[in-house]
Amino acid sequence: MLSVVGQEHLDRCGRDNGFLKRYKDVCKAYDAYMKPGETWFSKQYPELDDQQFAYFSAEFGLHECLPIYSGGLGILSGDHCKSASDLGIPLVGVGLLYNQGYFQQHINGEGWQEAIYARLDFSQLPLTRALDASGKEVIVSVEIASRVTHALVWKVQVGRMPVYLLDTDIPLNTEEDRRLSSQLYGGDRDMRISQEIVLGMGGVRALNALGIKAAVFHMNEGHSAFLSLERIRTLMERESLSFQAALETVSASSVFTTHTPVPAGHDAFSHEMMDRCFAHYMASTGVSRTQLFNLGANKAEYGSFGMTVLALHASRYANGVSRLHGEVSRELWRDMWEGFADQEMPISHITNGVHLGSWLAPALRATFKEVGGDRWYTHQTDLKAWDKAVRTVPDARLWSVHQELKNEMIAHVRERLRRRLRRLGRSNAAIRDVDRFLYPNALTIGFARRFATYKRATLFFRDLERVLRLMSNVERPVQIVFAGKAHPADDPGKEFIRNVHEIASDYRFARHVVMVEGYDINLARHLVSGVDIWMNNPRRPLEACGTSGQKAAANGVINFSVLDGWWDEGYDGENGWTIGERRDYNDQEEQDRVDASSLYDTLENEIIPLYYGHNQEGVPEGWVSKMKDSIVSVAPRFNTDRMLMDYTRNLYVPASASGRALDANHGRAARELASWKDRVRTLWHQVRIEASGLQRTDVSVGESMQFDAMVHLGSLEPSDVAIELFVASIHRGQLGPATVIEMQGDPAAGSRDDYRQYTARFTPESNGDYAFGVRAVPSNPLLVSRRDMGLVRWA
Repeated sequence: MLSVVGQEHLDRCGRDNGFLKRYKDVCKAYDAYMKPGETWFSKQYPELDDQQFAYFSAEFGLHECLPIYSGGLGILSGDHCKSASDLGIPLVGVGLLYNQGYFQQHINGEGWQEAIYARLDFSQLPLTRALDASGKEVIVSVEIASRVTHALVWKVQVGRMPVYLLDTDIPLNTEEDRRLSSQLYGGDRDMRISQEIVLGMGGVRALNALGIKAAVFHMNEGHSAFLSLERIRTLMERESLSFQAALETVSASSVFTTHTPVPAGHDAFSHEMMDRCFAHYMASTGVSRTQLFNLGANKAEYGSFGMTVLALHASRYANGVSRLHGEVSRELWRDMWEGFADQEMPISHITNGVHLGSWLAPALRATFKEVGGDRWYTHQTDLKAWDKAVRTVPDARLWSVHQELKNEMIAHVRERLRRRLRRLGRSNAAIRDVDRFLYPNALTIGFARRFATYKRATLFFRDLERVLRLMSNVERPVQIVFAGKAHPADDPGKEFIRNVHEIASDYRFARHVVMVEGYDINLARHLVSGVDIWMNNPRRPLEACGTSGQKAAANGVINFSVLDGWWDEGYDGENGWTIGERRDYNDQEEQDRVDASSLYDTLENEIIPLYYGHNQEGVPEGWVSKMKDSIVSVAPRFNTDRMLMDYTRNLYVPASASGRALDANHGRAARELASWKDRVRTLWHQVRIEASGLQRTDVSVGESMQFDAMVHLGSLEPSDVAIELFVASIHRGQLGPATVIEMQGDPAAGSRDDYRQYTARFTPESNGDYAFGVRAVPSNPLLVSRRDMGLVRWA
């Protein structure tokens, strides 16, 4: 900003007392933020004031001026960092600094997306070179195949927390390696694996060079999973640990978040590529090819090395990003824990949220603060505070603020449309005609997201005649704004963009359908606060979360979505509308037909009548009531303050504790655990179980049931094994929530010398069918979970 403001203007500001007062107020508020007396983290975990958590991500969406993000994953990473700063969580971010960022999107005259790459000017960006304790620039190196690649470390200060970004475009590198940090998700497989080695292994070395001793390493998606290999190498060298012992410490202190619900979306590399890139690693550490490859091996990906598989093998704490996505992820990776029920897979869920400080429109924030104080913002998970702040705003006032935001959105979209037409050399008349695009008083739908095919951007146009009738209704018109990019290599996604552009260019839909190019944070900020309806119609259950709908809801924009991702748990019957049903389909054509029909019916019969139901003052009271329901039901639950609290309580703090326990005394406990696991794996085949009481069919509610098991442990000790009674309700052939009861052993009651008797009781509390099972699983106080080893023996 300072570089484009003239010095004369700055001099005038320096003589303006009003400006100087505001300047000082801003500085005072900034200082108070940066040096608070206490934070949420310092109050909740004062004993962890010396801890650091490292958060690795391939992209960070902090602001549009630093375009090193492509979509939802990057925006989430940016919001994650911002809330960590707000809450005082001792987090540091690690990523790559792409000197061309993600591509700039142009849509040509025929509607095809063109990817434009322009080099970023680092001198104009909020970047400084990271310095070590002696004040020197930090440059790290990693071995890739037969070469050494170097990376300069940059720093972005995000409030109280830093994000460190690695840059390979330095003179020390070959031209090939200088290009590694040129583009996000660009290049071929060789570039991808090289980028991920720099991110994961180079990122760990960067933290070490900066003197940052992280207690927990969080991998946001599998791109950074090679960090586990670097941490293993470090522990093997520093503490003389075996590979398995080092893996125990690394996995106990690692967190992995998966975002992708389809197998094809997870990175995997061929064994030949792994051999070539990690020959030096294996030779220098003594880690065998089998040991290394087993970390990335999965039955579903035979012959390849999976990054998600590596992350799951090297993390004892893993999560999906919504409740439904957690279920999908557990089913997707069930082969890694054969013998356990899907619900027992060690992948939990923490539903994503959004950083309200970044996404809540300032006009709304000021309105809520004026009416209800600011507790709703300082304590963002306080439902009562939100209820007070939102519901006491007069309907007319909230509607007026929304209309202001809508006008701002329309002005912003029109300006982008004009810029595109000027670039294409269109006539002045065509450029002036843009002022007739989008009507401020028309029901406006927003659809903005990646143009991946599963998101079905063109579903709205399945029945063009019906859409035309909706849009051309003079008394109750409907209009829709589209925005979003397709990956440069995704031809079907680019075809969707061309299809939308073709319809927007059709004179019958002119001014009612708009496709805006160059989707970025700035455009998103206008759309999520300025449209009336936020529509999302992915092919269920392929939407991991879909946080754009959370941004919209916080701004009073009402969701109209398939029950997928976060909306599957966020929809309460009053705060928006659904498209289709809560079910999965085997036939995609049937799914599209049913969902499109639902979309049109709901628009015609519910949404449009409610929107145009104005009172005498011109305020649609029913609509505004639903806006308030949307804000109050979504904002306190689906914000990143709540999300970071969940990560801290459920993942970071437990991972820190288990990691420290194994690392203490130069890894003594890790050595013991690795040795114990090796012994249990070797002897596990000796375990046999015979159980009774599993076939009861005549039990009444409240009647206690006894289950007995005779267990042969072979050479294992009783303390090595837990015998469990597994109980689950059955509904329509599917297992419901399970209860696991540890059975108690009685060695004196054994009927044979080499068997021990175990007993447990269960009392059903509701009617219905139940499934019962008795099983043996490894047990050790040092295990994070009894499922860690993937070993189970059922009766």
